[in-house]
Amino acid sequence: MSTNTTTKTAGIHHITAFVRNPQQTTDFYAGVLGLRLVKKTINFDAPEVYHLYFGDDVGSPGTIITFFPWAESRKGRVGGGQVGITSYVVPAGAYSFWRERLTKLGVEAQETERFGEQYLQFTDPDGLRGEIVAREEGQLSKWSFGGIPADMAIKGFGGAVLFSTAPSSTGKLLENVMGLEKVGEDAGFVRYKAFGDLGNIIDVNVEVMAPGSGGSGTVHHIAWRAKDDVEHEAWRQHVAASGFQPTPIVDRQYFNAIYFREEGGILFEIATDPPGFAKDEEALHLGEKLMLPAWYEKHRSEIEKLLLPFEVRELEMK
Repeated sequence: MSTNTTTKTAGIHHITAFVRNPQQTTDFYAGVLGLRLVKKTINFDAPEVYHLYFGDDVGSPGTIITFFPWAESRKGRVGGGQVGITSYVVPAGAYSFWRERLTKLGVEAQETERFGEQYLQFTDPDGLRGEIVAREEGQLSKWSFGGIPADMAIKGFGGAVLFSTAPSSTGKLLENVMGLEKVGEDAGFVRYKAFGDLGNIIDVNVEVMAPGSGGSGTVHHIAWRAKDDVEHEAWRQHVAASGFQPTPIVDRQYFNAIYFREEGGILFEIATDPPGFAKDEEALHLGEKLMLPAWYEKHRSEIEKLLLPFEVRELEMK
């Protein structure tokens, strides 16, 4: 494996997971967590399934959680080879606001500590594990929804906890290939840090974990940031030179992507920051209309019949 000296990712670009119901998922990620639905499109490989993107006001890299809601999905099992917990970062001083909010909305949460930080851990309706942590770094959100003032709102990802079938190999990859810095070990986790200010803290569980199984309630992949197409091609060459097998570059409309599976079983993607989600919608109206790539547009009426209607709505506090 080559030692990385120049190619470094700023951190997480997006995280993608399997769920079952688009309304239930939207109620949780927009209604509870206050994220903005920035794109409503389809799984390009399975057009009968939505692909929903939630993030900050424009879906900035480092803020984007995405979902494939499929009613027929089998129930997955969280385990090795997956993102085990997705971390969301809120402003310093907002922790108690979120503890109270989750309670009022009937979301059970447990408090825990790692690396001297307090975490509020919860599961979504499908069993996806998430947590909230308060930190100074990262710009305040410009998006306010559901009674969450912007100065309390989720800024984006704090990072992620990786569950690996080969944690030492996963750690070496993060350091030597992805360019993160190892910063310490605590409570059974090794921490790595990227140079960005969102989606930059990755904790790897040191326990060798039995493989999970894909399905609703599990993360499909974690995507890392490349600043542009030139750097993206360099990433592809770098990953291949490091002994992995990246896919060809795939056009995902709002970013370009390559994929490879690391030795601990986790599917990694590297995605470009541009062009972003305002490519085909005005920023003020992101997520309002079903957006289809050109090659599916002629099938719009049939596709829309297959998709469950849903809406972004505010939830009532208990």
